[in-house]
Amino acid sequence: MIKAQQKPIAEIKALIAPYHRILILGCGTCVTISFAGGEKEVGLLASSLRIASAMEGQDKIFAEATVQRQCEWEFIDAVAEQIQQADAVLSLACGIGVQALAERYPDKVVLPGVNTTFLGMAVEHGVLVERCRACGDCILGLTGGVCPIARCAKNLLNGPCGGSQNGKCEVNPELDCAWQLIYDRLARLGQLDRLAALMPYKDWSKDYDGGPRKIVREDLRL
Repeated sequence: MIKAQQKPIAEIKALIAPYHRILILGCGTCVTISFAGGEKEVGLLASSLRIASAMEGQDKIFAEATVQRQCEWEFIDAVAEQIQQADAVLSLACGIGVQALAERYPDKVVLPGVNTTFLGMAVEHGVLVERCRACGDCILGLTGGVCPIARCAKNLLNGPCGGSQNGKCEVNPELDCAWQLIYDRLARLGQLDRLAALMPYKDWSKDYDGGPRKIVREDLRL
C-alpha cells in the first residue's frame, strides 16, 4: 500500500499560484487509508485554500472531486469533463496517480498535493512498471509530471546525462529517457523555462537512506 503526507499549505499555494481554476482531485484508495488525500482531505484542503485566496484578495475557483483510484484510466476518465474545465489539477494521489493523470491528459497541468513517502506491500499478477520511488520530497510539479528519480537510471535532477540515443536510455535501450520525456512534456505545456532553474542536491535522508520511515499523525493517535 502506498503512503503519503499532504504537502505544506505554503508549498501548495506556490504550486497553484499561476492558475485560476483548480480542480482538487482526491484518490479513494491508498491515500485515503493514510489520511492524506481522500474525500475528507479534499474538502478540508479546498476550504483552506478558498479562505487563503479570499484573505489575499484573489478570486481563484476551486472544484472538488474524488475517484476510487487515480492510477487507472477507467476511474480518472469519469471526471474528464471536470479536468478539462480546470486550468490545473491538484492531485492528492501518490506520485503514480499524478503521473497517470499527466499521461492521460497530456495538455493539462497536473500538480502534486502530497509527498509520497513509502510503499507497503501489494502483490498482483501481471506486469508492473515503476513510476514513483517514494522519495519523500515530490518534485513532479517542476518536471512536468515525469519523475527523474524513479524513471532516470541515474536519478539525475538537472537534465539528461548525454548518453541517451533517439530518446532511449543508454543504461537500458528499452527504456525511454526520462529527461526526454520531461522535455517533451514541458515543451507541450509551454513551460520549458522551468529547465533553466537549477535543482539543489537531493536530500536522500528522506528516502530509504535515512532508515525505516514512518508518519506520525498526532491528531489521530489515541
